[in-house]
Amino acid sequence: MLFNSLSFAVFLPIVFILYWLIGSKHLRFQNVLLLVASYFFYAFWDYRFLFLLMFSTFLDYSTGIKVHEAESKALKKFWLWLSVIINLGFLCVFKYYNFFTDSFAALLSGFGFRSNFGVIDVVLPVGISFYTFHGLSYIFDIYKKRIEPTKNFVDYSLFVSFFPLLVAGPIERATHLLPQIKAKREFSYTTATDGLRQIMWGLFKKIVIADNCAEYANMVFNNYTHYPGSVLAMGAVFFAFQIYCDFSGYSDIALGTARLFGIELIRNFAFPYFSRDIAEFWRRWHISLSSWFRDYLYIPLGGSKGSKLNQVRNIFIIFIVSGLWHGASWTFIAWGALNALYFMPLLLLKRNRNNIETVAQGKLLPRLTDVLKMSLTFTLTVFAWIFFRAEDIPHAFSYISGIFSRSILVLPTGESFMGGTVNVGAVIVLVVLFTVVEWIGREHQFAIAKTGLGWPKPVRWVFYLSVVVCIFYFTGVSQQFVYFQF
Repeated sequence: MLFNSLSFAVFLPIVFILYWLIGSKHLRFQNVLLLVASYFFYAFWDYRFLFLLMFSTFLDYSTGIKVHEAESKALKKFWLWLSVIINLGFLCVFKYYNFFTDSFAALLSGFGFRSNFGVIDVVLPVGISFYTFHGLSYIFDIYKKRIEPTKNFVDYSLFVSFFPLLVAGPIERATHLLPQIKAKREFSYTTATDGLRQIMWGLFKKIVIADNCAEYANMVFNNYTHYPGSVLAMGAVFFAFQIYCDFSGYSDIALGTARLFGIELIRNFAFPYFSRDIAEFWRRWHISLSSWFRDYLYIPLGGSKGSKLNQVRNIFIIFIVSGLWHGASWTFIAWGALNALYFMPLLLLKRNRNNIETVAQGKLLPRLTDVLKMSLTFTLTVFAWIFFRAEDIPHAFSYISGIFSRSILVLPTGESFMGGTVNVGAVIVLVVLFTVVEWIGREHQFAIAKTGLGWPKPVRWVFYLSVVVCIFYFTGVSQQFVYFQF
């Protein structure tokens, strides 16, 4: 079920009304309702994979208890590794088997050997990377004695399967979400209206910005040999806004939806395109995944301790694994490795923690040096996104060579973008206006979190109505959420 679908527009109000009719005095029934609703939400896509989700849930619930109750460290490790191997085994079979066998076969053929590995023709279960990491973090935290396992199977199942975060995150931690699931939740009008504003802004980002940018990004990337370098550069920028507004828009809808039920999810984006270096970008982009790899991979590897060589090794491991998490393709690995290279100067010069606070905090305009730093960081990020978007490595290099050609000086024309449902000029204006709104609201949880709260009610509602009208007016060809494939 898609957040921007009619089915979800019917599903959400029904669940919301039933949930609060049950009332906060009946927490157990509220959680059961949310769990049933979550399973229905997931089964709406493909009911067959619901059983895989249930099995993964039962596995981690059971092994979590076994890890906690084991009397010896060896037995604790046994149950820990049993969960890790089975979870990652499913992930590898569904997501990576064909990639690894094809890559190994290509390697063997390079040495003159023939191989005939079978190909598995399966559909990737939506959200498997997300709910697998939910379960693994739970097991790791029990092993490290950060939490104790819950004995309530419904509560744990809801932690893994809560429908706002089930298929595309954010990747939650048991230390953050489980206490909320176990605690009594009172209805708050302020929290609910704040959630509705965040849902509205998420839909605006997805439908108005991401989907319309996607039309032109797809047009350019799929026919890149027909366009001059200037248009290719514009196509890469369109994709940069597409993927940001698509994924952060989804996260906004997820966080806003959770607030309707009195639950606060982990923030997943903090205006990453206003970052002044790559380290700051990765502290602000897909925060739940970046922090997951930091806590469960980077720090156990040694983190920033030890020799410079070890630090460099750890950075490359975490970025390459992050790239591989996004997809079974060499383009994602190249994207991860490129970001690791971007990170190297900051690491070696010990400047990776320089920009912690929000840029131009408390000010309307940034300093010139901040503008230059943000521009450079955004340019590097857009360049890396080419690998993320390309079909394969040759496609990425051909696209890049097309940009860095003499045709980069050819001015794009309207004819270059014929075929979209909305004029390209209108999309550019929308992107600029969107960026201005994001800049103004960059110190808040989401861009319009505080917009209009101090205005007279009629003016405030005119603003909200304008956003809703834009959502309907600029609805183009519906595009699947980018991160559903991960």
